[in-house]
Amino acid sequence: MIPVTNSIKELTLLQPDDWHIHLRDDQALATTVPHAASSFNRVICMPNLVPPVKNVNDASAYRERILQQLQSSAVDSDRKAAFDPRMTLYLTDNTTAKDIEIAAQSGIVQAVKLYPAGATTNSADGVTDINACVAVFEAMEKYNLPLLLHGEVTHDHIDIFDREKRFLEDILGQIIAKFPALKIVMEHITTSDAADFILAQGNQVAATITPQHLMFNRNHLLLGGIKPHFYCLPILKRESHQKVLLDVATSGSPKFFLGTDSAPHATDQKEAACGCAGCYSSSIALPLYATAFDSVGKLDKLEGFTSRFGPQFYGLPVNETTVTLVNQPMQVPTNYPYFDGSTLTPLMAGETLPWSLKL
Repeated sequence: MIPVTNSIKELTLLQPDDWHIHLRDDQALATTVPHAASSFNRVICMPNLVPPVKNVNDASAYRERILQQLQSSAVDSDRKAAFDPRMTLYLTDNTTAKDIEIAAQSGIVQAVKLYPAGATTNSADGVTDINACVAVFEAMEKYNLPLLLHGEVTHDHIDIFDREKRFLEDILGQIIAKFPALKIVMEHITTSDAADFILAQGNQVAATITPQHLMFNRNHLLLGGIKPHFYCLPILKRESHQKVLLDVATSGSPKFFLGTDSAPHATDQKEAACGCAGCYSSSIALPLYATAFDSVGKLDKLEGFTSRFGPQFYGLPVNETTVTLVNQPMQVPTNYPYFDGSTLTPLMAGETLPWSLKL
């Protein structure tokens, strides 16, 4: 457990948004949507479904499935009214400038997501040649539609712990140089290299940081045996990188904001010989972030990170509702019911967090 240093007993924040979440689809939504809606207003929903969300029609249909599930859930009426799933398009080698124009005019598509082919879950349809995306990036600049990046290269010969750093060097720098007005979010950054890179860019470039990358490092994943529920992509890095991420997240810089990358996988698919990558945190995200910020005495910086800097980057108003965290211990559930009789194991399952949401 990360130690807590602050004596604050209660903290009220403007309602946060989650600028990177995986809700999955169909039966999975019965679990993931209520969890997300309990803490967040806007959520940027990842498009790596099967099949992927490639155009506005796909996005509209997916959003409707999410909202239908929300209405049939036990979430209270105020939370239902506030919850706003924002869609993303999955960038492929076949995405066109016209697709971008239609998306920008749709009112429901917030951004476009680039997965290098093979980088993570359901990314087989991802981009194979970044140089083939010129017309698409030009259209995104024109219509002010941000590019969201899974920032890793996927060449087999590059060490998994170096893939983010190489992405910065080989790909992201080129995109920024060629498209200087393109708004870019490098999602779930994991290294000091990425933090330094983002800080060196203009205001059009920002990053999200997950709770697991603030609270844990690769020792937590590997020491004493492999811990499958700490396995995510990009993979946890050295403690020195974790410390830098905590520094920038709690610095008050508007270039870093909340994106959980909460990614549900059934427990038996995580605890397997070849387990899935992804940490499920949506249900406990705010207590996790509060614990991380409190560990370095920076709770006063939490609201900017969770509730202000994301809307500021996307040109959206901050939320007017609030949520309150209390410095009272909560035990993380060991699992949640999932679909087809399976379970879903959250990050830090069975552990005690010092912060909890006030109901």
